[in-house]
Amino acid sequence: MTNISIKFPTKERTVSFLWQHILLLVSLFIMTLGVVLCVRSNLGSSVISSCPLAFTLAGSAGMAQPLSLGTYTNILNCLLVIGQIIVLRRKFQIIQLLQLLIGFVFGAMIDLNMAMTSAMTCSSTASQIMTQIAGCSIMAIGIALEMRCGSITMPGEGLPAAISKATGKPFADIKIYIDICLVALAVISGYMFFGRWMWNVVGIGTLFAMVYVGFMVKLISKHLGWFDRMLYYRPGFRRYIYGLARYVNSRLGH
Repeated sequence: MTNISIKFPTKERTVSFLWQHILLLVSLFIMTLGVVLCVRSNLGSSVISSCPLAFTLAGSAGMAQPLSLGTYTNILNCLLVIGQIIVLRRKFQIIQLLQLLIGFVFGAMIDLNMAMTSAMTCSSTASQIMTQIAGCSIMAIGIALEMRCGSITMPGEGLPAAISKATGKPFADIKIYIDICLVALAVISGYMFFGRWMWNVVGIGTLFAMVYVGFMVKLISKHLGWFDRMLYYRPGFRRYIYGLARYVNSRLGH
């Protein structure tokens, strides 16, 4: 009779995995805050949110399903993953389906940040410009941190990576083409629903984001040694849990 041994992850690996994905969640929150600030600027959204924003505005006007920006972003992420499956076929790795989970979290955090900034208004050109620059800068920080986490990629990067793998063309070139297609779809959606170019969806802010964010990601990535040290840090979760338990017990005792 053959003995079958099952290897379970060690405590060190489990803690490392949890810590890595806690930092990933922080990175996604920062990234989505930047995305939402770009939307709030009304100068043009980021590339990944341009098409979802067009459908969200159409939904608010009763011309499409009244879904949130995060929900329409989830739908776009699903389509991007389906695109990867079509391109790679049998070479598509099942593990990459986790992109759907990351995409869902991304969409949920967009809705969270939309709710948190619901009272925000940009009533002047100066406030619009400042909000757009702040949004793009924060988004670049989030992207740089997310790339450092080394987890499953976002669907927005997954599709150009799949096409690059299948065609042998550089990822950066494919990424530019995909971004242009997404922006073009947003413009077409504006004409389809509203009969005009929606400058608050695709505007000067969108063009600025396409150039500025990539530049800032490269710049910020050179100064993330401190984040790498955080990734390798192994927090004592058990110590924190015991400390929390003692604190709760002391409060109940009073």
